Amino acid sequence: MNQTLQPPYTALGISERAQAFVAAMESELLPVFARIESIEYQNEAKVLRALQREKIALHHFAPTTGYGYDDIGRDALDRVFACALDAEDALVRPQFTSGTHAIFTALSGLLEPGNTMLSATGRPYDTLEKAIGISGDVYGSLKRMGVAYEEVPLTEDDKIDIEAVIDMLLRTDACLVYFQRSRGYAWRNALLPETDLAPAFSAVRKAKPGCIIVVDNCYGEFTQPHEPTAFGADIEIGSLIKNPGGGIAPTGGYIAGTHTCIERIAQRLTVPGMGREVGSYAGSYAPFYQGLFLAPHTTAQSLKTAVLFARVFEACGMETLPSSSAERSDIVQSLRFRSEEALIAFCRSIQAASPVDSFVVPEPWDMPGYTSQVIMAAGAFVQGASIELSADAPIKKPYTAYVQGGLTYSHGRIGVMLALDALWKLNSAG
Repeated sequence: MNQTLQPPYTALGISERAQAFVAAMESELLPVFARIESIEYQNEAKVLRALQREKIALHHFAPTTGYGYDDIGRDALDRVFACALDAEDALVRPQFTSGTHAIFTALSGLLEPGNTMLSATGRPYDTLEKAIGISGDVYGSLKRMGVAYEEVPLTEDDKIDIEAVIDMLLRTDACLVYFQRSRGYAWRNALLPETDLAPAFSAVRKAKPGCIIVVDNCYGEFTQPHEPTAFGADIEIGSLIKNPGGGIAPTGGYIAGTHTCIERIAQRLTVPGMGREVGSYAGSYAPFYQGLFLAPHTTAQSLKTAVLFARVFEACGMETLPSSSAERSDIVQSLRFRSEEALIAFCRSIQAASPVDSFVVPEPWDMPGYTSQVIMAAGAFVQGASIELSADAPIKKPYTAYVQGGLTYSHGRIGVMLALDALWKLNSAG
């Protein structure tokens, strides 16, 4: 054997101390990993059934041009996603630039001037504030379109305040109730479709039967056996560079739900009167089909990575949310640090663990759509893909980093070990 060769972890700069520490934590997580894998197996069966039901073949991957009339790849992709996501219908488009774009398109298609939107989970994610019109006065926002907005905060224990939601629903002319499944930049657990969202859906439906229920499903797809539409949501929305793209989809988003709502949204997607019948894609559809096929496994890998981050940093005496043993409804892991320096060091270690741009040193910056400076670590094959190992954090107290992704668990554990070493080094220097 060539004596100059280093063990792989040593070559990456990972200490033997970190290797041993992570291995010890892994042995405690086997029951949690088994639970995650059980959900993965159920979701993979759903996705496979959806692909087989539509008889997907090579001709569905072919690009199209021009108006995109009779685009069989596009139309079959809609049906496959609908089936895999427990919905009647879907719009899956590479032209969606982000999850926020897909959400705004859906809201714009379902709301008209004079309508009121009610958020049942408090303030939405930062990037939606200007789009809705909660902050600023941006041309084209829902507010500028004549749509009013109301919100009901979560309870003190971060649950949906169903009684307050129904009270607000009946006191206003709200015709759409919006739920955010994931936490955004909030210190709370993601909402579980069956135990948290379903009772609220049922109460809304009983109080105002014609009300439309919309769920921001970003980060949540395939973390549970069923999606919100299986429990009564009319619409669920997400990004293809998160869970449902499986790390393969290069761009895009989806909107899934009832056929009636999807048809309304389709008129806003393109042009009223043309709707979903137009829209070509000159690239291959193969990455979107393949990404969906891989999504249950990739999501499970991401969840196992999140669980390991939680367990390791719990053992280091840090605050984590969710806990390593918790049932999960999104891929995000929140970690709280004692100082700005530790937060920045952590994010830089995640960047150093990346397969792309590992040499880049992240710095806090004024990111569009956010109310404070943000530091982001995202050395990804697809720019900004949160299903790939990444971390971001607003630079404000309490110093909280949000870790998500991990295409493979083996890569995720490398990120954990590098982060451990970075924080140990910072503490010894201090």
